[in-house]
Amino acid sequence: MAFQAPPRDDAPGRITATPETFRSYNGCVSNVFILGIESSCDETAAAVVRSGEELISNVVASQFATHSPYGGVVPELASREHLRAIVPVVRKALEDAGKQYETIDAIAVTKGPGLAGSLLVGLSYAKSLAWSLEKPLIGVNHLEGHIHAVLLEERQKGNHKLEFPVLSLVVSGGHTHLFLAESRQDGWVYHDVGHTRDDAAGEAFDKVAKLLQLGYPGGPVIDYLAPHGNPEAVKFPFAQIKHRDRNPQNQDADDDRRVDFSYSGIKTAVLRYVEMREMRSRIEQRRSAMGALAARKPADYLAACDKETLDLVASFQRAVVDDLASKTLLAAREHNVATLFVTGGVAANSELRKTFELRAAEEGVPVYFPSRKLSTDNAAMIAAAAYPRFLAGEFVDAEFSADAALRLR
Repeated sequence: MAFQAPPRDDAPGRITATPETFRSYNGCVSNVFILGIESSCDETAAAVVRSGEELISNVVASQFATHSPYGGVVPELASREHLRAIVPVVRKALEDAGKQYETIDAIAVTKGPGLAGSLLVGLSYAKSLAWSLEKPLIGVNHLEGHIHAVLLEERQKGNHKLEFPVLSLVVSGGHTHLFLAESRQDGWVYHDVGHTRDDAAGEAFDKVAKLLQLGYPGGPVIDYLAPHGNPEAVKFPFAQIKHRDRNPQNQDADDDRRVDFSYSGIKTAVLRYVEMREMRSRIEQRRSAMGALAARKPADYLAACDKETLDLVASFQRAVVDDLASKTLLAAREHNVATLFVTGGVAANSELRKTFELRAAEEGVPVYFPSRKLSTDNAAMIAAAAYPRFLAGEFVDAEFSADAALRLR
C-alpha cells in the first residue's frame, strides 16, 4: 500500500494527500511543503521546499574531514557518518524552516543512483518517518534532482518560462551525463544522449589532485590554483569515441547521435607527465608541508606549488573543461535544443561556467547553472524534483528500496 496522509482541513488552501485530489489541481498547488532527504554519497542533507519553487531551509553535513586522509570517499565510513548525522540534520532543517514533523505535506528521498549503503541510510529513515507520520513518500532520482536544482532557483527568481527541448549536462564526482528533457503533462521525460564510458569528470579532478597531493575534494583546490598557471603549457588530447557503447543497457537505436565522454585517459596522461618530469620529490615535499598544517586552505597549496605544477594543473583543467563544453554544444546542435542546463558538483568550477557562458552565447543558446551551494549534493534539489510527482500522486510503498545503479528516464 502506498504511503498516504489522511484527509485534513486544518489549513486553508491545503489539499488532502490523495492522488485523485493532486491530479485535479493540475499542477497549481501553491502551498505544499516537502521535506527532502539526500544521502547518496558523502553528504547528509535535508531541506524544506515549498511547491518546488521556494527554498525554505537547506542543511548539509559534509564528510570531507572523514574521507580526506584517504583522498576519496570510503563507502563504509560514509554509511556510518550518515547514521550519525541524519537525525540532527533533519531536525535542523525543520527548525530552520519553522516547521514541525506533522506540518510537512510529504517526504522525498533519493532512491539512486549512488553508494548502496549511503542510500539505504536515508531511505530507511525516510520510510520510517513517512510511516510514523502517515505522510506520502516520494522516491527521487539523484540525477533528476540536480536538474531541478536549476529549475528551483530560476523559479525563485520569477523565471517560469522555459523553452524545450532542454539539454542538461549533469557533471559531478560520480556522474557525467547528457540528458535531453521533454515536458509532458505528467512530468518530465529524459533521454540519455551521452555519458562517460569510464570515469566521471569530477572523479578525474579528485584523482589528479590526489596524485599531486592537493587534498580532497580536489575540484575546489584545482579551481583555485589553475588561474596561477599557464593552461597552454601541456597538451592533453582526448580520445574521440566512435564505436557504440558495448554495454547492452546503454545501447539505443539513436546511437549515431550520441555524444559520449571518457576521462580515464587524462588521469594516466597526468601520471605519465609527472613521471617523465621527475616531479615525485616535489609532490612528496608538498605532502609533508601540508601534513604539518592543522587546517589547510587553498592558499597553503598555492604556496607549496612550483610553476610547473601550476602549469600542469591549469592545463589539466582547461582540457577537461574544453572537452565538456565542446561535446555538450555538439549535442546541443545535433538535437536542436532551445535551452542548456549545466549542473552537478563540477558546475561550481569557475572556468567551466565562464567557458559555457561564452560558447553557449556564440551558439545562441541560453545556459543556466545552479548557485554553487546547490551545485553540490543537497536535499533542496530532491524536494524540488519531488513536487511534480507529489501533484501526480506518484508515491512509493513499503517495499520500496534503493537502486545504486538507477537510470534516469
